[in-house]
Amino acid sequence: MTLAPYACHPEESRGRQFPEAMSTFRSPFQRDRDRIIHSSAFRRLKHKTQVFVEHEGDYYRTRLTHTIEVAQVARTIAGHLGLNTDLAEAVALAHDLGHPPFGHTGEDALAALMEPHGGFDHNAQAIRIVTKLERHYAGFDGLNLTWETLEGIAKHNGPVIGPNASGSHAVGDPALLPYALKEFNDGFDLDLQTFASAEAQVAAIADDVAYNHHDLHDGLRAGLFTETDLMELPVTAPAFEEVDRLYPDLDPTRRRHEALRRVFGVMVEDVIAVAQTRLQAAQPQSAAEIRAMPGTIIRFSKPLYQNLKAIKSFLFVRMYRAPSVVEERKRVTAMINDLFPLFLNDPGLLPEEWHPDVARARSETDLARVVLDYVAGMTDRFAIQEHERLCGA
Repeated sequence: MTLAPYACHPEESRGRQFPEAMSTFRSPFQRDRDRIIHSSAFRRLKHKTQVFVEHEGDYYRTRLTHTIEVAQVARTIAGHLGLNTDLAEAVALAHDLGHPPFGHTGEDALAALMEPHGGFDHNAQAIRIVTKLERHYAGFDGLNLTWETLEGIAKHNGPVIGPNASGSHAVGDPALLPYALKEFNDGFDLDLQTFASAEAQVAAIADDVAYNHHDLHDGLRAGLFTETDLMELPVTAPAFEEVDRLYPDLDPTRRRHEALRRVFGVMVEDVIAVAQTRLQAAQPQSAAEIRAMPGTIIRFSKPLYQNLKAIKSFLFVRMYRAPSVVEERKRVTAMINDLFPLFLNDPGLLPEEWHPDVARARSETDLARVVLDYVAGMTDRFAIQEHERLCGA
């Protein structure tokens, strides 16, 4: 496929932290994608929460199934826009590697515990995983990904520092960077003050598309709301109405699937149409021009963005803060709050392979960061098992 001039061309990559010979059969971004897929952290996503705790049901999304869906959407959008699909896929596959057990609930608990020690942010932790904690290669720690993939992981939601800082991981002031990101960026500058490549922006919006779709599906399956509730919302109501018009008396399972796949399609088609219009108007001639823009080139249209805000508000009340979910949040927060100080006060409880890291710790902060790496790497299942083993039921 011929790439657009504003795409990231593999032969123009800024390279890797540790130089390597080019692969005979794969581009640098294809190698990045493959290394991510074969990493231990990627496999652990299978047993990490999306919204529901992993053991609650086999049909709910986990971080792994969510990640696969994001990667599929990213490839579709990137391909239509003439972007590098391998880079978009690599960023999508890595975007959630830093999530701790129990999703955002676990992240909130660890952020509070790590406040005296440099903080915690799952995006920064993803960088730490792919640059340090994966220890399989003879010549380096981490996966030695290209600059473009690392940039995409670090700032796919927008600049992290500087006047244009935006998105959920933005801090503005460089002094406030999570230590895990600052530590690496000091030695391999990711230009955290600029926007990311169009491919990384595609991965970010693919994340929005995927979770807006599957959270509706999982919420329905969990009985937190009904199809009738969705008939009151923008985007979802027209989708159900079209299915009812085309397929009257369709059984409920098929009706749900047909309607929600239309919601999915509306989002993807909107992103592609808006991006094509904006790219045609801006006429960027390089990936560098995309990064230098004052805002994102990949986004939803304003009308759809407002409609999706209404859906997100609905999901926040009816799903993310549903009484049963809130109770589970309290339970798993208590587990993290038990496990972290337990390991911090007695690091001998950590597995033997972590003892060299403990021995290198020269301060409580150093030790807290070792404990954080261990606890954040746990799956839901393992965290529950360890809590039961060490703390009782």
